[in-house]
Amino acid sequence: MLAVTILAARWTVLRLVVPPMSAQIGMGCIALALMLVAEFGLVLLICGLKIRDYLATRDPVSGTACYVLLIVFAIMPLVIARSCN
Repeated sequence: MLAVTILAARWTVLRLVVPPMSAQIGMGCIALALMLVAEFGLVLLICGLKIRDYLATRDPVSGTACYVLLIVFAIMPLVIARSCN
């Protein structure tokens, strides 16, 4: 997940040339929101679970790792843009 996040952020930032820092943060937040909507929407649709039940059944270690990677996913456009300049 981390490798795909880095590659996708690099491609997106270089292709779209998003200059200001606020736009990079906004891009990451929108991407995170869309990712969470997709994840929770699929859980509701496929598993028939409520969001509260889904979060309660997550393994503490893998759940934490997943949500840390989602935060990294949100800030990656900013990190990549800073490293390319």
